[in-house]
Amino acid sequence: MASRVLMPKGSDTMTEGKVLKWLKNEGEKVATGDALVEIETDKVDMEVESMAGGVLRKVLVQAGETVPVGQMLAIIGKADEDISSLVSANGGAPPAKAPAEKKEAPAAQPAPAAPTAVPAPELARPVAVAAGGRILASPLARRIARESGLDLAAIQGSGPGGRIIRRDVEGALAEGAPMRAPAGPQLVPPGVEYRDEPLSQMRKTIAARLTQSLGPVPHFYLTIEVDMKKAKELREAANKLNSELKLTYNDIIVKACATALTQHPDTNASYTGDAIRYYNRVNVGIAVAIEGGGLITPVVRDCNRKTLQQISAESKDLIARARTRKLKPEEYAGSTFSVSNLGMMGIEEFSAVINPPEGAILAVGSVAEKPVVEEGQIAVGLRCKMTLSCDHRVVDGATGARFLQTFKQILENPVLMAL
Repeated sequence: MASRVLMPKGSDTMTEGKVLKWLKNEGEKVATGDALVEIETDKVDMEVESMAGGVLRKVLVQAGETVPVGQMLAIIGKADEDISSLVSANGGAPPAKAPAEKKEAPAAQPAPAAPTAVPAPELARPVAVAAGGRILASPLARRIARESGLDLAAIQGSGPGGRIIRRDVEGALAEGAPMRAPAGPQLVPPGVEYRDEPLSQMRKTIAARLTQSLGPVPHFYLTIEVDMKKAKELREAANKLNSELKLTYNDIIVKACATALTQHPDTNASYTGDAIRYYNRVNVGIAVAIEGGGLITPVVRDCNRKTLQQISAESKDLIARARTRKLKPEEYAGSTFSVSNLGMMGIEEFSAVINPPEGAILAVGSVAEKPVVEEGQIAVGLRCKMTLSCDHRVVDGATGARFLQTFKQILENPVLMAL
């Protein structure tokens, strides 16, 4: 009996997905478990495995098209099986959304008019380009190109499927390939006032989630300044003892949050509409920026039960795969509290937006030397400002303040994380 291939629901927030690439062709044999199609969800790019064996009889949604969760993407069956009923049944499904087409500028009017979008001239791209216009390149190749100002669109990839790899970038640099425009707007022809780019699935979800958060969720903010001297000593001593550990301030902060949350379970909670849900597990989400725009929050589960070394190793793995959009759905869902750290970018202090349904998120600024007063004398201190954003339906001011007091005490006395 023929089987349907449906657009999967990759996360609780996913309502639609985009087909990036078919990994099997019509008429090709497919075994159960074979990677069948690559899709873009609101969080990651993922491969969908076949749930049945047979022949890929019909592809119903082409690469580049966006369809709702649950819509039929393809049909798998026997080579001589009649699939006409399944094909006709698919006719009643919502139509796939084709990639956005560039619109022509309207004819000029005698009277002054508001600026209109004019399609920017397209660069010739001899490289492999994924659906949605993303150039296929390895993370290392992207980093080298970004640091050197090289334009990836001018490079021919030699990796699998035309993917740009390190040797391509290094070769292009040696040959004097075109560079990107320096800081500031890219050079565009006269008369082109702006350009519109379709939202990615991730950016659509971010927009919806932030509206859902800042609108209905009553935020309030509590800021503290923490002495990071002993946290620095812990970090340096641990990394000296184990050169492969590479413990970061963020690892220590995540562990300190988890330790404080076990003592203040009323902060490890969320609002459900008719109840407050108190979580028995401490699952900390770590906000990670995605290259090209977007944000994802991989989750380190049961942080209160893990050592700093375990948290450090797990965080590095999750962050690396988050940046290449290779996380599994269960790896970015189920957080009970989140940490957003912009300190490495020189941001001294900021307020983060709560990630529903969590009740709070901690925004971490830079760790920096500054003059402080110690025992009546001015000295050089190491300080970090951190701001707790709270859902006032769950966390009251005094509740959040008590959590921060404990959190600050732990960071200033890291031995408390071992007790």
